Amino acid sequence: MIFGDPDAMSFGKTKEAAGMAIEGRERARELEVGAQVLSGQLGKTIQRLRKAYNLSLSELSEQSGVAKSIISQIERNETNPTLATIWRLSQALDVSIDRVLATADDEPFVEKSTRRDTPILVSDDGRMRLAIIGWIKTVEWLQWYDLRSEPGGVIESEAHQRGSVESLSVLTGEFEVEIGGSVQTARAGETLRYRCDRAHTVRCIGTEPGHATMVCMIKAAVME
Repeated sequence: MIFGDPDAMSFGKTKEAAGMAIEGRERARELEVGAQVLSGQLGKTIQRLRKAYNLSLSELSEQSGVAKSIISQIERNETNPTLATIWRLSQALDVSIDRVLATADDEPFVEKSTRRDTPILVSDDGRMRLAIIGWIKTVEWLQWYDLRSEPGGVIESEAHQRGSVESLSVLTGEFEVEIGGSVQTARAGETLRYRCDRAHTVRCIGTEPGHATMVCMIKAAVME
């Protein structure tokens, strides 16, 4: 008994094989498109992190062991780096490899710190308190504080890294900053920006308590 036409069966197998080939090409195309999207996002992430740490291409190359030209190509989305290369860059940038590979849609970020979790610095005279509200992961290049002071409170700071700049934005009360023999004052709504790569002093002047935010940008610029 003949259950089917051999030619028809051959044709059917050929058609099935052709369909598998088409599906294979489509899958390969999807993977290629996905790789290109990932590569583009990777380049943006590497560049963003490098600039956040204020690193040049040469400095990141030296710290990671990845050639400067390769890093440049990655940032411009001109190459698909190996996993080993991505790992070296993630180590140099002090982030997890998952974070480097994550897409913008894959990394929603909300972090909450309670009052109990917030470290407090107190001036030597006990009148000025600085709550460290900045992110600990940025402390090497960006620091910010919530500053509250009783009248007459003083905080004296040693010089930070060369090129560092500090901003003091007054919310209430009045403050003065003394640095290098120069003194400037600011009231509510005003901001003082100054080099903090030399010894400097912040005072709460007047008869009212003071409240301000202080942001320190490490190695922000070399100001001559």
